[in-house]
Amino acid sequence: MKIVQEEFRVNSKSRNQMIDITSQVRSFVGQSDISYGDVIVYCPHTTAAITINENADPSVPHDILLTMEELMPHHRPGYRHSEGNSDAHCKSSLFGCSEQIMIKDKSLNLGTWQAVFFCEFDGPRTRKVVLQIRGE
Repeated sequence: MKIVQEEFRVNSKSRNQMIDITSQVRSFVGQSDISYGDVIVYCPHTTAAITINENADPSVPHDILLTMEELMPHHRPGYRHSEGNSDAHCKSSLFGCSEQIMIKDKSLNLGTWQAVFFCEFDGPRTRKVVLQIRGE
């Protein structure tokens, strides 16, 4: 089994944003010489996340972020974390810091409407995404 690790940067432009990173992940997988296996897409930040969802309609990320803001507003009475980003930590934990995607024929084995998103909850910032590509 071969293991390759890569990383790249993501620049967010707003406090809450879902950024489609599928093309970057796809490019690294294609360059890895791994035909069958998987890739772990990992976010090493406590106020950001990785998720898979629809990219065909831009209303979907909008609606997800709208729902998250309603469930976990930025300024909620009772938050104790002194940095003022408690909501971002909660959102990150809810979404999770990684996704695992199968690789078939050197391609991401995603559904027709699926894309990989970097979820920013405390931007704008420059963030890092780490990929671990494994297989043969």
